[in-house]
Order: sequence, then C-alpha cells, then structure tokens
Amino acid sequence: MCREGGRMAEATTIVDVETARILEPEGTTLEVRDATLHYGAAQALRGVSLTVPAGKITCVLGRNGVGKTSLMRSIVGHNRLTSGSIAFEGKALDRSAAYDRARSGIGFVPQGREIFPLLTVRENLETGYAPLRRGERNVPEYVFELFPVLQQMLSRRGGDLSGGQQQQLAIGRALVMRPKLLVLDEPTEGIQPSIIKDIGRAIRFLRDSMGMTILLVEQYLDFARELADKVAIMDRGEVVYTGGAEGLDDPDVRRHLTI
Repeated sequence: MCREGGRMAEATTIVDVETARILEPEGTTLEVRDATLHYGAAQALRGVSLTVPAGKITCVLGRNGVGKTSLMRSIVGHNRLTSGSIAFEGKALDRSAAYDRARSGIGFVPQGREIFPLLTVRENLETGYAPLRRGERNVPEYVFELFPVLQQMLSRRGGDLSGGQQQQLAIGRALVMRPKLLVLDEPTEGIQPSIIKDIGRAIRFLRDSMGMTILLVEQYLDFARELADKVAIMDRGEVVYTGGAEGLDDPDVRRHLTI
C-alpha cells in the first residue's frame, strides 16, 4: 500500500534551467488597491489594499466569513470587483479573464481542492497544461520530488485518494502551470498533521529554491507564523493589519483572529 504524503527533496535539488527561467522572481509582485466586491446587496470586500512582495510568502489570516476567499477568487479572476484594481507585474488585470491570468503566471489552489474525482492523478495533473505552450506540456520533475505519492499513484482516480493526497494533487496541478505567483486558499484545511508538515516544506522550497511568490490564506496560526514573511489580517471585509509575523503576538492584532 502506498504511504500517504512523502518527503520533499532537499533544497539542494537541481532545478532544470528552463524551469528556473519560468519561475524567475525578478519583478514579480501583486498589488490590490481599494478592492470592493459585492454579491448582490451583500458587500464582501471593503476597500482592500494589499501588496504581495516578490519571492516572499504573504499570509492572509482572519476568521471565517471576513472575505479572504472572496479576495483570492478576485485575484485569480473568478470574481469581478465592483471597484478598485488588481495589478500583476505592473499590468492591470481588471478586465482579464481567469484563463488570461493563468497564462500570465498566476496559479491557484482553491479551498476544497476541486480536483476531478473521476480522472486519474496523471489526468488531473495534465489539466494544468491548458495555459502552456505545446512544448512546455509536461509535469516538472520537482512536482514528484515535492510529493512522491503523486508519482506512485499516477493511475489512481483522484476520488480514490485521501484528503491529504488530494491536496497535494491540487498543489501539483497548479505547479504544472509553472506559476510565478501561487495562490493557496487554506491548504491545511482538514489535513492530517504529517501532510501539513509536507505541505509546509514544499511551500518553503518553492520560495527558497524556486524564488516563487506565494499568497497563502490560512486558519492554522502556527503554520502561518512559521512560513510567512508578511502577514495581512482581514476583518469584516477589510485589511486591518499588515506587517511581519511577529505582530501576531500583539493582543490588539490577535483580537481580530479570536472568536
């Protein structure tokens, strides 16, 4: 029986030249300015501004229902802002469709994983080919180095995998796209501790060895504290704190995270 999870390769793993070129972090940054979003009469985002520095991990925290997922889905093009702007690498995205944002280098791992349960692991990974040129349509070797279980289960249907394995598959699928910016919406939700550690190591590797920019929504405070270079806390559709992870020790900051 295949063991769930797996150890990522050490940071000394050699990354091929083409992959390194694609993930070159220079100039990569995301900027959200005064973002407002409505669902009918309900307002989900209230003038949100957020800058995501290149080659760093930015973690967005907050209680349930404060607008974190709405913000992520707006960034990747699944929600259309009522007002405000989003720019990636200095280019405005406000009129760009989700597939154009994917082609520009934004990868998305949605909350709940959203893998295809009837497709095999291989076929799920291959859905990440959509924004790539024909010559780039392959699964980078580092995906299997980060998550060996995916290579072991290539012929298994996605729906037959455990929750933790499906989460690794969802991340692997996004990495197939060679993203410059990887957006992850609560990747530890419902995942056992050993897989959370594997996902944390993978995220560090992507930042430290690949130079990838990471935007992470998280509820697990210790996970966020260990990984984040920058933290943004949302409350009632607004960003109420931005700064280093050390700010999470401030009682005035933590009150926005307690129920």
